[in-house]
Amino acid sequence: MIAVRSLLYVALFYLWTAVVAIGATPILLGPTSWTLAMFHFWGRGVVALLAICGIRVEVRGREHIPQGPALVAPKHQCMLDVFAQFTWLPASVFVMKKELRRIPWFGWYAAKVGTIDIDRSGHSAALKNMVRRAKAQFARNRQVVIFPEGTRGEPGVKGDYKPGIAALYRELDVPVYPVATNSGVHWPAHGFLRRPGTIVFEYLEPIPPGLKRAEFMRTLEERIETASAKLLAL
Repeated sequence: MIAVRSLLYVALFYLWTAVVAIGATPILLGPTSWTLAMFHFWGRGVVALLAICGIRVEVRGREHIPQGPALVAPKHQCMLDVFAQFTWLPASVFVMKKELRRIPWFGWYAAKVGTIDIDRSGHSAALKNMVRRAKAQFARNRQVVIFPEGTRGEPGVKGDYKPGIAALYRELDVPVYPVATNSGVHWPAHGFLRRPGTIVFEYLEPIPPGLKRAEFMRTLEERIETASAKLLAL
């Protein structure tokens, strides 16, 4: 039964995505706010459809959801982690690998909202470019989302936290909002099965600017991993 419900969800997910992406194409000619509104609308649909799989999505720590310029650092276990930030942050903009810009519609919408695409082989030049573009987005009152582990990991497994988040934290001098989750328990990083239960996205107390690099990275990892571990039983 889980497999049948999961297949139905996947089919409806792609149908919903295609209908919204293609139908909303004209908004690319309008202001960025229209595209952000479309992302909110689409993300809510993705979350609502999870009821088919017996999955409920809960958001905790709403008082910590930033409304102005901020760095948001979510735990990354599956693609739902991306869709969640589209859904609940007021004006998110993502740091992502540049190859994703080649995907039709997704790449067009990503360019419209100012997504910060990076060349992972660019090293110091890529970091400088990321900081410069993030500053431009902060000037537009945006929330810059970067997954500190860089890629999806398994639930209960600590990821390898990358230096990009530390560079942004140092150069931008703004709070960092960690986000814990157990999403991978119910939406695995690979495969189509969606397992019943409760997916939680928990926005944690922000880390203030000004910490030394080592202290910041230690604090970020401890907060995300500790809070995420507590959610695994849901």
